[in-house]
Amino acid sequence: MGQMGLTLVAGPANAGKVALLLERYLAALERRPLLIVPNRSDVERVERELLRRDPCLLGGWIGTFDDLFAELARGGEAKPVLPDSQRALLLRRTVAAAPLNGLGASARFGGFADALADAIRDLEGGLVDPADHEGRLAELHAAYRAELDRRGLWDRDLQRRHAAERVASELGAWDGRPVFAYGFEDLTAAQWRLLEALAGPPEVAVSFPYEPGRPAFAALERTAGDLARLADEQETMPPGYAEVAHPALAHLERTLFTDATVPEPPELEGAVRWLEGAGRRGTAELVGEEILALLRAGTAPEEILVVCPGLERWRAPLETAFATLGIPYALEGRLRLGQTPFGHAFLALLRYAWAERTRGGLFAFLRSPYSGLMRAHADFLEGRLRGRAVQAERVEAEAIELRGGPFPSLEALRAAVTPFAGARELAAAMARAAHGLEGAQPAARTVADLRAYDAAAELLDELEEWGEDLSADEILHALERVRVRLDSVGEPGRVPVVELDRSRTRLAEVVFVLGLEGGSLPRRGSPSPFLDDERRRELDERRGSRLLRPDPVARDRYLLYTACTRATKRLTLVREAAGDDGSPRDASPFWDETRALFDPEDVTRWTLRRRLSALTRPLEGAPTERERLRAVAALAATDPDEATSIALANGWERRLERALAAFDRPTRLTHPAVLEELRARATFSVTELETFADCSSIWFVDRVLSPRRIDAQVDAKLRGSVAHSALNKFFSGLPKRLGADRVVPERLDDALAFMGECLDEALAGVRMDLTELQRLELEGSLRRDLEAVVRAEAEQESPLVPSRFEVSFGAERSTIGGLDLGAFRLTGKIDRIDVDPFSARGIVQDYKSGKTALGAQKIEDELRLQIPLYMLVLRDLIGIEPLGGVYRPLGGKREARGLLRAEAREDGVPGFHKNDYLDEEAFWGQVELARERAVGIVERVRAGDVTHDPRFGACPDWCELAPMCRVKRA
Repeated sequence: MGQMGLTLVAGPANAGKVALLLERYLAALERRPLLIVPNRSDVERVERELLRRDPCLLGGWIGTFDDLFAELARGGEAKPVLPDSQRALLLRRTVAAAPLNGLGASARFGGFADALADAIRDLEGGLVDPADHEGRLAELHAAYRAELDRRGLWDRDLQRRHAAERVASELGAWDGRPVFAYGFEDLTAAQWRLLEALAGPPEVAVSFPYEPGRPAFAALERTAGDLARLADEQETMPPGYAEVAHPALAHLERTLFTDATVPEPPELEGAVRWLEGAGRRGTAELVGEEILALLRAGTAPEEILVVCPGLERWRAPLETAFATLGIPYALEGRLRLGQTPFGHAFLALLRYAWAERTRGGLFAFLRSPYSGLMRAHADFLEGRLRGRAVQAERVEAEAIELRGGPFPSLEALRAAVTPFAGARELAAAMARAAHGLEGAQPAARTVADLRAYDAAAELLDELEEWGEDLSADEILHALERVRVRLDSVGEPGRVPVVELDRSRTRLAEVVFVLGLEGGSLPRRGSPSPFLDDERRRELDERRGSRLLRPDPVARDRYLLYTACTRATKRLTLVREAAGDDGSPRDASPFWDETRALFDPEDVTRWTLRRRLSALTRPLEGAPTERERLRAVAALAATDPDEATSIALANGWERRLERALAAFDRPTRLTHPAVLEELRARATFSVTELETFADCSSIWFVDRVLSPRRIDAQVDAKLRGSVAHSALNKFFSGLPKRLGADRVVPERLDDALAFMGECLDEALAGVRMDLTELQRLELEGSLRRDLEAVVRAEAEQESPLVPSRFEVSFGAERSTIGGLDLGAFRLTGKIDRIDVDPFSARGIVQDYKSGKTALGAQKIEDELRLQIPLYMLVLRDLIGIEPLGGVYRPLGGKREARGLLRAEAREDGVPGFHKNDYLDEEAFWGQVELARERAVGIVERVRAGDVTHDPRFGACPDWCELAPMCRVKRA
């Protein structure tokens, strides 16, 4: 290599470019060379590699481009550098102070400042000044730059710019030490300016992955061409992957994404494999099983590399699958503080105290292990509040009243002298509550929590050192954006999981590449709202800013090529063939590209598929004892003798018995205590009997188990309760308010006003904390429906007068006893009774909050008992001769339907549907049939005769009890 100028070392993946660069770096140690690596995480790995080559290293420097920029910027007129956290707050203040002229609504959201920060970072990296472009972005850019100048500060982008310009303009800015660089594909304008300046007297060598004409390297063409023009010498490395990898892997590297004729492929022999899973977790489990088999065969965990398009999308399923299978793993990357358990609880309480009081925010902290509260206690408090729908301002007061005292962490946070002090003390208290005062064991959760704690503490220190008054909202905004490092890089004994962008400097014996389904790879681009491709191209052409990004598909094509060349023994390509809901997912075009390179029969042989319905593995392939037990249980369904023999041989007989017993789910109630209690019951309500008639399993869950929703909801039940209350108040107060027993047309307006007052009074009795939207929706819909009821009452010509309301019978506080049906007594409540003022005859009216009502035939067909049995109550308990009963829906067409005597149509009760009038024999026959059905249902209840017997043979759509139903379902 010459002593001056830039030498470009190019070639395909694994051609020995980096090895050559490292050898030349070692040869130049006496001249204190610099080695530039792509990421900070690569520094330690390269140091280990160099020590393997030469156990004693003296001199030299290894770092990233940013490390070099920082060192070069120290000379000359250097300014203090603003940390990223302070930069984000400064940008927020700049946005808040700037005249936005139409962007004010967007600027209220945190993403506005984040997108602006990314755009300004790109502009500064492209050496673009505010005067070099125009528009709203230029105004914000200028305001931000002016604020930095006023404070006498740089951000990191200005530091990079100053360093590059200093080396280019000052002869003494660089001492002539050799520079070696590798592992980058895209160069910002600042990095390019620095490289141009260094490619003079010093010795500079750059390793760059590139082969001209190959589509795999299309995303790198611009950088490759620029480097070639700048280089004084070029060295092209021939392909060398075949020297370290299986022939099938070498063939894949040579032919993937190429326009040339593909040579005859070698036998795969398992060196390249394809996995197709169903659902993200199912796919992760499939990968986990393959890794577990490799570990058991002797492959070191650190020699297995898992590559995924995005860590956030795959983190949860991989953690679940690997933890279940006992695979040691390390997720290499960073997550936002709020995505860690510690950070989620920490930010939840800060947000509750400083920004927005919500029940969810408070209990996200209280229910965590960092609050110091017992989980059961937090669950009790939240359950009580959720059951009453307590929200917003009342949450804390109600919770304090329930527990009999305040929450110490919240009190300490509010009592702190400054928000910084409060946040620090809260973080420390959370760490103590979860891990004790001292002697915390270095478990995975402890280490993760301490990393999150350190990240939060470091940020708070940075912000406080700024020396400016920061609001609690600004501190919270900064904390929400701080990132926490997950696991140590290159830790031995653990399987590394990395993102696609960070895999290109790795090598491993076995590599798994995930995400080869449509929509994952190639990834969808995310253009900047401030700096679109057209503006980038314009600045590129006019200013040479290097802002134009490579085509996203071409970029992902190169990254996949690189990931596929990280393996030396085995490469496994993975995709989701179906989503979690079973819907098919298309394969990525990259998936098809890899399969087309080999013999189709060979590809089929080395493709493993698992359907969503494959709930168990074959016994011989089950990776853990738990999976083997599940396989034996599944085998018992088809070959019980074989399953029993396997269970006996492995000591699993009791486990198998329990598993098989789970399939036998008898529904009949048999416990003596339960049967004794049911036989002792003397009263049954009408609605309970109708529920049993709908389905005895529904009755069992609803009436015996009696589950309750933990969250109070604005549902049909609440709506019906408010409507009944308002109607009761209206009709019972009508004589006193309007001087009439019924609504008369000439007083309709007064009646409507009175109904409005009754509705307001009924709504005031709702104990739930309704949101403004919920209250408006509930009030509006009920007001519409109840006004329609009042108008219908004014038009009705029936001589019957509303006389009695909410008539309860058989209950503990009822003035009327239960209806004696021989074997039991019937209880219930009649909404309304209309009576002939000149005789003891009347009808029952039952309000329904829905839109439909049942006619006489439907009442019989659907085993409705309410109206027929109310006829007996009316006759035998209240002393009124029944003319019939009707359901009155409050919504829809509001057509009343029911069961009426034919003589009522001719004698005072006209206006109902003609098919609902029955002759005397049919009318009383239906009443008697309802009585017999009620007696039969009670006999079944007392015998514990619970079965899966929905009225129409299939579970109704409205039933929500399926998760608790005792009946086995498909």
